[in-house]
Amino acid sequence: MASTTIKDKTLSGFGNLIKLLPTGTVFVFQFLNPVVTSSGHCNTVNKYLSSILISLCGVSCFFSCFTDSYEDDDGTTHYGFATAKGFWPSPAPSSAVDVSQYKLRVGDFVHAVFTVVVFAAVALLDDNTVECLYPAFETNEKMLMMVVPPVIGAISGSVFMVFPTTRHGIGYPSTRPAKASK
Repeated sequence: MASTTIKDKTLSGFGNLIKLLPTGTVFVFQFLNPVVTSSGHCNTVNKYLSSILISLCGVSCFFSCFTDSYEDDDGTTHYGFATAKGFWPSPAPSSAVDVSQYKLRVGDFVHAVFTVVVFAAVALLDDNTVECLYPAFETNEKMLMMVVPPVIGAISGSVFMVFPTTRHGIGYPSTRPAKASK
């Protein structure tokens, strides 16, 4: 019997997909959007609030692509940001962690841009957002609203496959193998 089953590979694939998406940010947006848009029936204040919410969530999506984590010698997980020099905040000088493997890469910026594009598609094509910010668009461009999300998803999925990430964002578990128990 093979050591890795189809079920394990499938669940691992879903886990990797979830790791790529800023689920916390999307949850916050989905939770607050009906409130700030007044369920699509909004006035000028609601339009500004909705724009601010979308902008803040977009920034959160972008910066979440640069977060990472590592485990120190004691097994404690530390979180921080990838930088040009390695990792911030830097591990203690006595730590055996090699921060050079955490340096920024081109793929990090590609992930950040496409994560924001995916979030923008989700946010800007949300029913409440459409009804609030551009109500005429929903009736006039129904076909576009149906076609754009799958196209963006397919393109982004392909880009994510070409530029795979090894980052473990804040809140996501490390993929470092567990130590054998005695």
